[in-house]
Amino acid sequence: MKSLPVLLLLAGLSAPALAQQLPVIRANATTVSIKDGRNFSKNVWTIEPATKPDIYITSAKKVVFYTDVDSISIQVKQDKPQDFYILLNGKDSALTRVQYQLPRLEMLKKAKKYNYADKREVPAFTYQSADDEVLKNIRREFKLDSIAGNGNEISQMINLMHWVHDIIRHDGNSNNPKLKNAVDIIAVCNKENRGVNCRMMATVLNECYLAMGFKSRFLTCMPKELKFDDCHVINMVYSTDKQKWLWMDPTFNAYVMNEKGELLGPGEVREKLISGQPLILNPDANWNRKNSSTKEQYLETYMAKNLYRLETPVASVYNAETGKWPAYVQLVPLDALNQESTKADSMMKNGYRYQVTNNPDLFWVKP
Repeated sequence: MKSLPVLLLLAGLSAPALAQQLPVIRANATTVSIKDGRNFSKNVWTIEPATKPDIYITSAKKVVFYTDVDSISIQVKQDKPQDFYILLNGKDSALTRVQYQLPRLEMLKKAKKYNYADKREVPAFTYQSADDEVLKNIRREFKLDSIAGNGNEISQMINLMHWVHDIIRHDGNSNNPKLKNAVDIIAVCNKENRGVNCRMMATVLNECYLAMGFKSRFLTCMPKELKFDDCHVINMVYSTDKQKWLWMDPTFNAYVMNEKGELLGPGEVREKLISGQPLILNPDANWNRKNSSTKEQYLETYMAKNLYRLETPVASVYNAETGKWPAYVQLVPLDALNQESTKADSMMKNGYRYQVTNNPDLFWVKP
């Protein structure tokens, strides 16, 4: 416990806080490394004195914060947040709170119920024809026939996914290009030696699939909360051979299989995560060819968070989100926070509109 003179250095500290004498650690740099349970992340947290409290959410039993000069170990309590101060450069105090949250996989399991009898009207999904000149140009310009190869349908889909992963670097903090289509996204990445976020990578792969005659959509995978800092976008591509949708993720070079080695679609992956059935991640799944992905980290943690609500455009076309938001459909479980479609006034305000369904049969309908 720090002495009273040290605590008095903390700007704006109230009498009740003084009485509690919260722990204090020092920092000269604004970034903090965190060990969350067994997982260590370097420089993952930014000290923000203006945010009071700055809340760190965890499902672990213990969390350790490491500044450049100090550290603190917090025993996480499910029924009580744990507060402490970070004293930045000896003058700015950052009230920091460690707060427990149910593990994301457990949250997903509680969201298993859909309503197959939901008859709210959902527009028919459409897919741009590969005979469209703009898609024929993509096929020629990127030599997609050569990239896809001469193998079966699924091998071609995987080869195209690998190619997008290899030629585009993922950067979740990058600004979206003004023109959001495969040709311009790839050109900007090459010209500016930059990466793009997962949505742009999925946009490129989606247009390549359409150009090759594969029916596909990009799929925004979101957590339960309506306001969030992170979600993920992958692709769903329809296999006519298997008569099902398949999961393809160009950001992590990932597809998912069952114990028989059969490829699965997003709906199947979600169901198997909830029921605890076996899932296999392809062994070469990785992020930017730097960090390998594991089933536990990618599926059971990251995607378990992001498979709560799912959203996809009604029309799967070239240049779908350049200068506009098209119409979307959201599939949500019965305990989701949003059960209604966007209102007309909000649509007119920002152009973003979506229709909600609890019926997975309408969302995963075959093309």
